[in-house]
Amino acid sequence: MTTFPVSASILSEKDLGQFIIEKYNLNESFECKLYRTGLNHTYFISNATEKYVVRVYCHNWRSKTEIIEELALLKVLKDNNLPISYPIYDKNEELIQKIKAPEGIRYVVLFSFAKGEKVRFITNENCFNVGSIMANIHNVTANKKIHRVNYTCDILLEQSYNYLKSFFSEELYEMKFLKENGLEISKIFAENSLSENQKGIVHLDIWYDNFSINKENEITIFDFDNCGNGSLILDIGYFCKQLFFIEQDKNQYESKVKSFIDGYKQFRLLSEQEIKLIPEAGASIFIFYLGVQAQRFDWSNIFLTENYLKMFVGRIKTWLDYYKNKKIKGD
Repeated sequence: MTTFPVSASILSEKDLGQFIIEKYNLNESFECKLYRTGLNHTYFISNATEKYVVRVYCHNWRSKTEIIEELALLKVLKDNNLPISYPIYDKNEELIQKIKAPEGIRYVVLFSFAKGEKVRFITNENCFNVGSIMANIHNVTANKKIHRVNYTCDILLEQSYNYLKSFFSEELYEMKFLKENGLEISKIFAENSLSENQKGIVHLDIWYDNFSINKENEITIFDFDNCGNGSLILDIGYFCKQLFFIEQDKNQYESKVKSFIDGYKQFRLLSEQEIKLIPEAGASIFIFYLGVQAQRFDWSNIFLTENYLKMFVGRIKTWLDYYKNKKIKGD
């Protein structure tokens, strides 16, 4: 019987663990466990005293060049003593492994483990610290580029809309909303030309799910899989938008956003022009990730339905309306 082709396999924990043990000269006491699947698959490999993260990139999701660029960025950040999860060299001083899975070649990287826990409801102190770390990352990455995607409005908004057209009628209210607001956001960014020092390499996914907080309130940021080139305000807008939907009490939200911005400003200049772009920056990344879900619908998002679209676009609208109302009130 011929083996049937697959689009995304889940690698055996036991065999992947043995593969990592051999490649990295770990002792046999290490055990590998699947943590979660998604755009990439994440495993933990640990024993009684040590723990690492194994990322298995999905087939045709990232090219080897893109992965090399991500890891090179992490090395620069680590060399600057920034609190990030970093890649581990194997016994041959290599960072990237290659596995022939049923669907094709998949790349594997071992990362340091970010000690602590994910905390959904973070404190003002945590927000201040995230802002400080983000500012210091931006101080390293400002006015620099890597060989990865350039997060322009064409990529964030227009391309995402075009992916969604394959699934949804353009006559839907939500699709019209995305198109109209995509054009409006593009116009606003075009009218607010940022300096080269306000652009650079962005993480594009800093929120509570991608950093750990230990008992000493120290924060470690991880998952730079979506890093690329763009306006640095994108990272700020995205964090604020995620915080907006976590904090139902908007007084708490405003207090924590202030702490976050204060932490950022302690280490890096943030202009009023950039601050005014926070609503558009946050919305543009949410539209982008909606497009990513459409792009990878075949294996990563079985929930991409009209109801899901209504919910997701409803969130974007609520966010933009909140800031429009603040502007009207003069807040």
